[in-house]
Amino acid sequence: MATSETTTQVSQPCSDYQGFVPHDQLLNCIHCGLCTSSCPTYLVTGNENDSPRGRIHLMRGVEESRIGLNERVRGHLDLCLDCRSCETACPSGVEYGQLIETFRISDRQKQLEKTGKGLNWFERIFLRDLFPNRKRLERVLWPARLMQMMKLDWLIDRVGIIKLLPMPLQRMQRMLPKLQRDQPVLPRSLPAVGTRNARVGLFLGCVADVMFRHVHWACARVLQEAGCEVIVPKTQQCCGAMEFHTGQTESATHRALANVDAFGEQPVDVVLVNVAGCGAMLKEYIHLEKSGHATSDEVTRLNRFAGKVRDITEYLAGLDLAPPQGELPIRVVYQDACHLKHAQQIDQAPRELLNKIPGVEILEILEPNICCGAAGSYNLLQPEMSDELGNRKIDNILAKSPDAIVSANAGCALQLMALLKQRGKKIPVFHPVELFDASQRKVTWDELRCR
Repeated sequence: MATSETTTQVSQPCSDYQGFVPHDQLLNCIHCGLCTSSCPTYLVTGNENDSPRGRIHLMRGVEESRIGLNERVRGHLDLCLDCRSCETACPSGVEYGQLIETFRISDRQKQLEKTGKGLNWFERIFLRDLFPNRKRLERVLWPARLMQMMKLDWLIDRVGIIKLLPMPLQRMQRMLPKLQRDQPVLPRSLPAVGTRNARVGLFLGCVADVMFRHVHWACARVLQEAGCEVIVPKTQQCCGAMEFHTGQTESATHRALANVDAFGEQPVDVVLVNVAGCGAMLKEYIHLEKSGHATSDEVTRLNRFAGKVRDITEYLAGLDLAPPQGELPIRVVYQDACHLKHAQQIDQAPRELLNKIPGVEILEILEPNICCGAAGSYNLLQPEMSDELGNRKIDNILAKSPDAIVSANAGCALQLMALLKQRGKKIPVFHPVELFDASQRKVTWDELRCR
């Protein structure tokens, strides 16, 4: 429940904010408090307004015109990572993620109507125009790749030139991983090895394809070995999450429909994703119905497509694959990505794959359910809380002295790699399928960690 400090020191109630979310959904919360121990921001601040039930209380107060929606209230709502850990803990089945997302998007759109102000410069240039466009992003990152090859990135860090840039750009530079050597774009189709058992679509995403294309190739090879023909539509786009979360529901809906069309060109049994955040968005395309930018026929197609989406670990674990033969004698920490464990309710499938690899030992850490602070663009927009949570996660990981970290989400991987680099720790971060593929190909641990 929200404290009186916040609920009394706010602007006057305004009926303009009624109807942001269905009122009956707000009433589903019984305020039992079981969510508080799983909420990252509440664990850090200890402020009830930064807990799921506190935020629901604030949203309900706004909806019922008991409090006004001012910047202080927005601050508590915007501090939420939307990690959805509270959904896993909730005994009442409250769909908190949909509540907070819908409320914030509605507020964003209402502010646009009232002030005429759209996205800020960072959201417009990077979150709208750059990140969702993988071809444009690849061109922009080419100079960064060259600087890394020439070791100029180290010089820039040492001299401190980067500190002259606005904070979001400093954060972006810090988050930039070591870019691997140019890898070819995946072809439209990759044949199954042996008898074809299935035809699967592989979703590339945007940032993931540019920075983690080697993971796409690893997934494709494992799928081929499993008897899958892999289809990679060239017209597929970003999942639309970045636009959706910044209130651009029309653009997000158009991207979603473009992806439906792309994977509809060649019939596939499932659409596979190796990025937890993208997978959560694709599986919930049906929620775009509320945007009002899709016809009833398009909503039906979005729903049908969403039903075909599977996380790559979820799909492979269901195939009951034979254990690979290459030994990797390493101790690893598997970091649960929030949008895999909480949004998609998948936690055992990645571990099952890792347990099949000869020599791999999985280490359990403290607070495994607490977000690492990445949360999409959150680490760029909420740097203090992101770093607080990220360092908390790294502390728990380093306490186990692992040889490697494994994560099934590109955003988590970027966050962890940046914080490890900041501490001078050379611990590699892998996708679980990446290790499975290395074992299948009998790549040694020395070869893998020096990739």
